[in-house]
Amino acid sequence: MIRKEILAYSLRNLWHRKARSFLTILSIFIGIATIFVFLSFGLGLFNYVNSFMTGSSADKIMITAKGMGVTGGDGSFVLNDNDISAIEKASGVYEATGMYAKAAEVKQGRLNKYVFAIGFDPAKPLFFELSNVEIFKGRMLQPGDYGKVLLGYNYLIENKIFPKTYDINDEIEVQGKKLKIVGFLSEVGNPSDDSQIYMTHEYLPDLYSDNNMSYAMAIARVDIDDIPKAVENVEKSLRNERGLDKGKEDFFVRSFQETLKTYTSALNIIVVFIILIALISVIVSAINTANTMVTSVIERVKEIGVIKSIGARNSEIFKIFLFESGFLGFTGGVIGVLLGFIVTSLAKSILVSLGWSFLSPAYTWYLFVGCIAFATITGAVSGALPAYQASKIRPVDALRYE
Repeated sequence: MIRKEILAYSLRNLWHRKARSFLTILSIFIGIATIFVFLSFGLGLFNYVNSFMTGSSADKIMITAKGMGVTGGDGSFVLNDNDISAIEKASGVYEATGMYAKAAEVKQGRLNKYVFAIGFDPAKPLFFELSNVEIFKGRMLQPGDYGKVLLGYNYLIENKIFPKTYDINDEIEVQGKKLKIVGFLSEVGNPSDDSQIYMTHEYLPDLYSDNNMSYAMAIARVDIDDIPKAVENVEKSLRNERGLDKGKEDFFVRSFQETLKTYTSALNIIVVFIILIALISVIVSAINTANTMVTSVIERVKEIGVIKSIGARNSEIFKIFLFESGFLGFTGGVIGVLLGFIVTSLAKSILVSLGWSFLSPAYTWYLFVGCIAFATITGAVSGALPAYQASKIRPVDALRYE
């Protein structure tokens, strides 16, 4: 235990050398703040990804054009109803559906915007199960809903897409046609997704002159206990339907979990790399703390001799300097965590206002405690050697020290 006299003495010494103490704390809290910022953002992204891996998307697989994104391929790739039937016939597949994705012109007065129009089968809303999006206001589209649409969340926000917001039963002009709004989706946190317009897969082709529309991608619900086998069976069934040899597929079949794991792996690498950079800052601050304590010991050699000559033990001298270095680390950690929290809170507000709420940071009690504890331990370890050297100084030598 550290006695009150030792605490008071140590704090008084730190205050008398406040300029040096401040610079040491500064180097510590910059490193801790950096670590806090990146860990909180990384935690937020991990929580976002895990919400998909453990939700209704866990038993879904996606079929898209090879080399293309989920919004479709080039003109050589056509995914039609025959392909959907082939997917559904594959062993381990419970149901499958196709999804249209077309660029659409949306107008409000003289102002026009271009967004994605998504066509899906309301009887098989696998697309919404895949993205874990629910109805925020109104209702879901139903089979036979011609001339009716479902809008993304941003249409409810003034000046987000258009100056005026929309409401249930309002009309919105899409591709030159007035369509009735039946509902709005909850916020995804992505400006593109939150600006999309949804309609039935039967009605969407009526907005375009293209009579040979193909699905941008297919989604299937499969046996969650054996997803790899289901993926293999779907690949085989589609190869047979499309007359393709193995290894010559023009499509990808991938489980949603596999896709998310790919993103998670990339995210892990990025986060580790950034934390390593932040740790360099912490190492520099640790060296600075050690240098501060070595200098403090040198300046206080005679003082140590006096303290020892009146009965102080080696362990008490050790505790004095160890406490000082640990206190510098603790103070730097607390300020660093507070600074990191302020920075991430401001960043969160900006991201939410821009529509990127899924990138928001996340906080847990062990993030706060862990950063402060890490800073305290780093400070204490940095000062351990100087503290040990101070405790071994002989009183006679100390009192003769010039």
